[in-house]
Amino acid sequence: MKSPAGHRGRRVHRLPFRADRFATAAALASAAAGPYMVYENDGTVCWAEGAKATVTARGGGAVLDVGGERREFEPGSSPLDAVGEALDALPYSGWRAYGWLSFELSHALHLPEPVPPATPVAHLTVPRWEIRLGPDVAELRADDDAGLNALRERLARAIRDGAAGPAPERVAVDADGHDADAYRKAVGEALREIGAGRLEKVILSRTVPVDGGLDLPATYLAGRRGNSPARSFLLRLGGWEAAGFSPEIVVRVTADGWVATQPLAGTRAFEGDAAADAARRRELYRDAKEVYEHAISVRLAAEELGEVCEPGTVRVRDFMSVKERGSVQHLASELSGRLRPGAGPWDALARLFPAVTVSGIPKAAACELIRRHEGTDRGLYGGAVLTADADGTIDAALVLRTVFRRGGRTWLRAGAGIVAQSSPGRELEETREKLRSVSRFLVPAGGAS
Repeated sequence: MKSPAGHRGRRVHRLPFRADRFATAAALASAAAGPYMVYENDGTVCWAEGAKATVTARGGGAVLDVGGERREFEPGSSPLDAVGEALDALPYSGWRAYGWLSFELSHALHLPEPVPPATPVAHLTVPRWEIRLGPDVAELRADDDAGLNALRERLARAIRDGAAGPAPERVAVDADGHDADAYRKAVGEALREIGAGRLEKVILSRTVPVDGGLDLPATYLAGRRGNSPARSFLLRLGGWEAAGFSPEIVVRVTADGWVATQPLAGTRAFEGDAAADAARRRELYRDAKEVYEHAISVRLAAEELGEVCEPGTVRVRDFMSVKERGSVQHLASELSGRLRPGAGPWDALARLFPAVTVSGIPKAAACELIRRHEGTDRGLYGGAVLTADADGTIDAALVLRTVFRRGGRTWLRAGAGIVAQSSPGRELEETREKLRSVSRFLVPAGGAS
């Protein structure tokens, strides 16, 4: 592809930064005129706006758009092959792309029927402007000095605007009762299919509508202060708006070829009462259903890593510890391995997607059951929000504990892992516990002080 005008190397400027990273990022997002994404990863909160280039993927492949010049890529073994090829064809170096993968990508990876051509499964952008907020330094990225000067002004304004924080008002939702009877019935039907031997585990979810307008940046800030996620994100990108507090990563691939994944399965409430939370933590380790659900999830993650990693390199680095994630605590493990020769970061993501903790075992049977019982596309729920860098680094967060807005609707969604030992009442209660990680922090539009 011929490089369009204006695609020279990025200019980078660093300056001291002592403000609240999350409040500043939320203020930057609130003032954004175009598509944007905020992504928190290991102490750095990145804000990105605009689109120098866009990669979109559907069942029929991917399209790269750079300055209105479009190029199509065939899907290969999966749409992610086409996404990787499109990003490799970018006409500049040192890029970072921000974006999302929808749960429906799982259909292309695991089901025999093709994804409908109009169904989007991936959307990534290389932004025009970036600010990366670390604990002590802000790093500004733009194409020229004029862009850097504009970013300095925007950052200073965001620091001032972010100092106030969100107002205390909240939007109420019926997280406990909405669709509860239908969900219990769906769990019962899934248990019958598990009993018939069709699968070992499946995650079914339920949706809770949110009435009234929300201030999503203020909701993100309030929710981030009340959660301890593995990753957090806030976006208006590719037709979706969302604010989320991801409990786990789908995959992390480093530039030197190390792959990690972090399945969380097994849940109890975490409510801030030290004695009660400790008792529930002990209960997690004693509960045969929760331990079994976690163990089979780790087993599948190890098998999937083994298909893309060098023999003998797959390791369970942390097995069945407990991670506190907002209003819940989970059994958690971390696995890693080194990519085998010939396998790339998109191969690793394709093999591990969707996370076992939002699909089931085996994945093909679980995805088919999910599609049949839930009746509608999940969209971002159960998919991934990610960054991808020119050096081969990928960091993909699982989209859970999220408020979604699309097509004039706003909603929450949560699911539970169903295995043979499950009970419909307990799985319903698990969805309630997870929903509270977000439902307590919904800030009404106009509610930021």
